[in-house]
Parts: sequence; structure tokens; C-alpha cells
Amino acid sequence: MKLILLGAPGAGKGTVAKLLTKLDGSVQISTGDILRGAVQAGSDLGKQAKAHMDSGGLVPDSLIMGIMEKRLQEPDCQKGFLLDGFPRTIPQADALKALLAKIGIKLDAAVSLEVPREVILDRLTTRRTCSNSSCQAIYNVKSMPPKVAGKCDKCGSPVVQREDETEAAISHRLETYNQKTAPLIGFYQKEGMLMNVNATSSDAVVNAIKQKLGIK
Repeated sequence: MKLILLGAPGAGKGTVAKLLTKLDGSVQISTGDILRGAVQAGSDLGKQAKAHMDSGGLVPDSLIMGIMEKRLQEPDCQKGFLLDGFPRTIPQADALKALLAKIGIKLDAAVSLEVPREVILDRLTTRRTCSNSSCQAIYNVKSMPPKVAGKCDKCGSPVVQREDETEAAISHRLETYNQKTAPLIGFYQKEGMLMNVNATSSDAVVNAIKQKLGIK
């Protein structure tokens, strides 16, 4: 399958993508993970991206499009891919449309995950992430805490709250999303590719996508 997953920060795009990859070998492509890896590595790209990510703002297109063009042409994308958090703006969507036409790839759908704001705030302010850049396991202090407080179950590294997941940063990220990313719903609706799904349950989202694409 070849999907775009749309939704506000905390809507569950990453969780849904991980579940979908198990169905047919499609790969999850998250620009967030790629950029956080660059930040951890201290690369030039990472240093440029860090200021934007820490404040909850969007990373500029100039840092994103080159990464995405290269990524979509890697061998593991041949079975399919799930774009998690990309595109984020109408210009990116236009650029992606042109890129896919250039390399001969047709998308199956753009799936919009609909979640109430209060649910998103609760999900993200209680989320914790493993500080080891090669692990980055995700926990939730309410629903899925690590077995030992503050330590990753998988690798033993400290589990921390990311700087872009404080309540102030999340509120800013949601405002940014509403201004710049939410218009993508209209873009893909005009393209005839939009699929709206109530995303309070990840399993319900996966089942709806399977039904839409005829996957058993």
C-alpha cells in the first residue's frame, strides 16, 4: 500500500503506520524520526532542524524535500510506504505530487485521522521517549509506563519527555497544524484521494483502511 497519513500531532499516525507495516511489508517513513536522528548525530541538517523542532514549528521545505526524494527511491519502498507526517503544507503536497509523477508512483489514499483536541493534549503531555537515538521506544506514563520508572524496557536508557511535548509546545504545534497542515484535507479531497477516519482507536483505523483497500 502507498498511503499518506494526515492528522494533528498526537493523532496516532505513527502507531497506525506501525500496525499497517505488518500487513504487507510497506515501510513507515517519518520525517520526524529522520530529523531527530540528524539532531542526535549533530549533523548540519540536524542543527538547522533542532531550533524549529524544539519550538514546535515546522521544519522548512528546503530541509525536507531532498530527504524525501532520496528515501522514496530506496529498495525497501518497492512493496509500499506509509508517509507519516508528510506532506505538511500545500507547497509540499504539490512538490510530492510532482515527485511521484516523475518517479512513476501512484498513491492509494490520503487518510485523515480525526481526534479531539483534548485527547491529543492528554496523549502527548503524558508521552515519554527513550533517549537512545537507535531505540526511541515510546511510553505513556498513564497507559503504558516503563516497567522501571524512567528507564527504557528495551535498552535501559533514560526515558524522557521531549522538549516539543510540553503543554506549551504542543499547543503551539496544534496551532501551527491548523494554520499550515489542516488545509491538506481540502487538497486531497479535491484530488479524490481523501479518506476520513475517527482515530480514537488505532485498530478501528487499520480495519477501515483494510476495508477501503480490499485487504483481508
